[in-house]
Amino acid sequence: MPPTLLGRWTDSSALSIGVLGVGNIGMVHLKSAVAMPDVDVVAAADALPANRDRAERAGVARTYDDYTTLLDAEDLDAAVVALPPFLHADAVERAAEAGVDVFVEKPLARSTDEADEMLETAREAGIAVGVDHTLRYQPDMAGVKADYDDGTVGHVPYASITRLNDHPLGRPPADDAPPEWPLDPDAAGGGSLVELGVHCFDVLEWLFGDLEVRDAAMGQSLNIPAEDAATVLLQAPETGTTITLHCGTYQWEQLPEVNTRLRLEGITGTISNQDHLPENFYASAATSALSNVASRFTGSEPDVFGPTFYLQAHYDALADFCDAVREGETPPVDGADGRRTIELAETAYELAAAAEGDTLEAPEVTL
Repeated sequence: MPPTLLGRWTDSSALSIGVLGVGNIGMVHLKSAVAMPDVDVVAAADALPANRDRAERAGVARTYDDYTTLLDAEDLDAAVVALPPFLHADAVERAAEAGVDVFVEKPLARSTDEADEMLETAREAGIAVGVDHTLRYQPDMAGVKADYDDGTVGHVPYASITRLNDHPLGRPPADDAPPEWPLDPDAAGGGSLVELGVHCFDVLEWLFGDLEVRDAAMGQSLNIPAEDAATVLLQAPETGTTITLHCGTYQWEQLPEVNTRLRLEGITGTISNQDHLPENFYASAATSALSNVASRFTGSEPDVFGPTFYLQAHYDALADFCDAVREGETPPVDGADGRRTIELAETAYELAAAAEGDTLEAPEVTL
């Protein structure tokens, strides 16, 4: 039987974790870690007092207003880096100085050059680097891979993937100003292609092996510095599959319940992630919440993210990282995987920029 929540918090053999950044995704990682057996979330850091208050209400004993202070003060086994991308490199460097393994929110870095520096720092310090690429952990994507690996549709000459999300400006009307960094390509590393496309690159290489970017186009539906839509044409040489990828952050009135669609067109049939979705993502949320409260008293394993499979994927990704740290193994989604998705994004940006720069010269007319 898994240990009780109190037992996890007080068990000296538990993996001690600090969460660096407890905004939206940071709180997902924090709550995931709190729910895990043999994990002790000892501290969290965030510059915003409201976020620190949320972390304390979630059960974290100590909070800091700066991640460097946390890393200096706490004796950690691992740290979750859920800071804005422009802080990832510094956070990994500080964690390396402390000998702390890191689980980094995507994108790993803002460029391949930055990623190379981070991974070299980690290698020299002997710390593990995991990256939160979660599409491969979703049950619908796992179902697609299982069907594909079984050969149920034979050769797949064509595939398509679309991933959508809310825009940082929020649903219209946008009353509140968003944080500045998501709209700053220098701080975020890019626009929608980095925010959403890197997840797609990861799951596609998980399916088809190394990809080649053949063409790309970037779009802007709003007057902002970075693209809020991207379309990329890819080729998988190992399988002979041509793939179209589209990702976009839009001002949805209501975001589609299923925000990622993957379809494989095989020669004997089609595989779609739609065929592997739960019947209802959220219907049992209230029941699950009540059962989680009861689990604290019975010692059973809490099903914190059962009804919300997007959050369950984050839980599973972090749990796999923690297992790898315990076993002294390379994380299943490691720094090299994170760097690879950035490399593909950079190629797409370069091709899109080159296409925008191409101009047709008017033919010379002689009379």
